[in-house]
Amino acid sequence: MELKGRAWKLGADVDTDAIIPARYLTTSDPDELAAHCMEDAEPSFPVGFKAGDIFVAGKNFGCGSSREHAPIAIKAAGVSCVIARTFARIFYRNAFNIGLPIFESPEAAEDVRDGDELAVDADTGTIKNLTTGRIYKSAPAPPFMQEIIAAGGLINYVSAKLK
Repeated sequence: MELKGRAWKLGADVDTDAIIPARYLTTSDPDELAAHCMEDAEPSFPVGFKAGDIFVAGKNFGCGSSREHAPIAIKAAGVSCVIARTFARIFYRNAFNIGLPIFESPEAAEDVRDGDELAVDADTGTIKNLTTGRIYKSAPAPPFMQEIIAAGGLINYVSAKLK
């Protein structure tokens, strides 16, 4: 599976409150969460975002609380994937649980610039910067986790297995 989009360069330690402000945690409706994704941290996001765009961040993306609202908001907003130097462990697992593709690549996190066009091969973990021509590596998710992503999340994956 290839994911293509424009990079939104974020910093390090982007916490779940920055991804979805706590005042919106009274809902779990994906569309409502998407409407407020990155609202405080990146005010231009709701205006300039195009479906398929990609978040590229520094270390510890998704730190903070263990809320699933954060990856739900990102996925529902139409972000095709998140590339980061590292992810907070609970965010890492929650992302797979809801079917949000994520990739750890210190080189891409450092080198990619805001607005660069990227292509990510989810099967191999290869990240191509179409703007600069550079190629970065990320360890691909194990096959069973790729199946969870392809199914749209853990609940869909388990439901299909039980049929």
